[in-house]
Amino acid sequence: MSRKEAPRAGLIRAALDRRITNEEGARALGLSVRQFQRLKPRYDADGVRGLVHRARGRASPRRLPAPLRHEVVRLMTETYGRINDVHLTEKLHELHALPISRSSVRRLRLALGRPPHRQRRAPRHRQRRPRVPALGQLAQLDGSPHAWFEDRAPHATLHGLIDDATSIPLALCFRPTEDLHGYVTVLAATCRQYGVPVTLYGDRLNVLARNDRHWTLEEQLQGHQHPTHFGRMLADLGIGFIRALSPQAKGRIERLWATLQDRLVTELRLRHISTLAAANAYLPDFLADFTRRFAVAPATPTAAWRAVPRDLDRILACRYHRVVARDNTVTVVDLCVAIPPGPGRRSYAGCRVELRELLDGRCLVLYQGAVIATQPAPGPAFVLKPRAAPSSASGRAHRPSAAQQLHHALADLGRAVAAPRASASRQPTVSAPPGANAPSRAASSRPALDHPWRRRLLAPRERTGVSPQQG
Repeated sequence: MSRKEAPRAGLIRAALDRRITNEEGARALGLSVRQFQRLKPRYDADGVRGLVHRARGRASPRRLPAPLRHEVVRLMTETYGRINDVHLTEKLHELHALPISRSSVRRLRLALGRPPHRQRRAPRHRQRRPRVPALGQLAQLDGSPHAWFEDRAPHATLHGLIDDATSIPLALCFRPTEDLHGYVTVLAATCRQYGVPVTLYGDRLNVLARNDRHWTLEEQLQGHQHPTHFGRMLADLGIGFIRALSPQAKGRIERLWATLQDRLVTELRLRHISTLAAANAYLPDFLADFTRRFAVAPATPTAAWRAVPRDLDRILACRYHRVVARDNTVTVVDLCVAIPPGPGRRSYAGCRVELRELLDGRCLVLYQGAVIATQPAPGPAFVLKPRAAPSSASGRAHRPSAAQQLHHALADLGRAVAAPRASASRQPTVSAPPGANAPSRAASSRPALDHPWRRRLLAPRERTGVSPQQG
């Protein structure tokens, strides 16, 4: 008997002895009065065995036919040995025309004692994170690729920032793809309208943070990797960045995308908007209405925004450290900026400068913090893209390579270790007696035998017992 059927015997025996009524027994078992009355004669005739369900032990009328079951087992063991249940079901339908469901395939696999192709992982424990108390203390950053214009235009990516304390979308921007230009645009709009936030919470996209495992020698010595172009902007603005290890960690902006993919798509369709320019022009009106409907009050009334620096345009730029060529130009891949003469017709050839490419396309060349050259923007269609890694630089004669840095570091370590030994073994100089021949200039300038430079060269001869003078 099952656990559900076990209490039936006692209640039916009590009803037969007239200690309870049929209605009370049926209510206790969760049965109808008619069904309870049916069980009483079965209990009188067969005892406890009569209370067991009559269909128990019988084969299901919807069971798989034996030939079909044997064919699936044969294919599972002989032809498709290492394949998951869903893929195997597709193959059985497409190649063998066998009508079987995925659950039936799984049941046959378990009957054979075969483990699954991929073990299912247990759900990870997640803990609810409360909102930060103040506006501007934490903002979540992300991009959402979606069919925002439905079938009126290709897919686009919506970049956005949302405040964690109030759920206010701080800035939105449509771009064809998820790129640096979109993230810098929403960050610039947030800083100009509200202020500089304290911390940003984003994913591990390589545009936002380094996600590679390559470390140069310089990075190993300093203990951290060089940041991305976006990371340098955040560092100059004093904005912290938290990397989310899962989509659930930044669930506030993920829920925002779910709402916008419903409401914003509808609003764009009602207004017949099908271009990125028109959509970006409509976003301020949409944000005002969205904030009025869904914003919540912060726990702390005092906002945590900070003042915007005056040189915000210069900070939100890609930066490249270069050496000025002999023709007074600075080149980064296909970008070339000419530097005019300095005071007194001075030339900047050979100087290390910093080239900044701003969000609007303008280029600035800075030398010791001062702007020495500018180049106007190419046009409104400019897109800010990293032309090279932030840590890459030309002029390798001025900057040693990683191998050269390692060689110099080992040489300095060897000289530091050998210096105490050389000073301890150095003998005091004895002046030559009068009339003796003075040593020649070459002999006086020759290093001592215990000098570190000579020790490496003379070690093989010293092992053979031959002195340097004899050699």
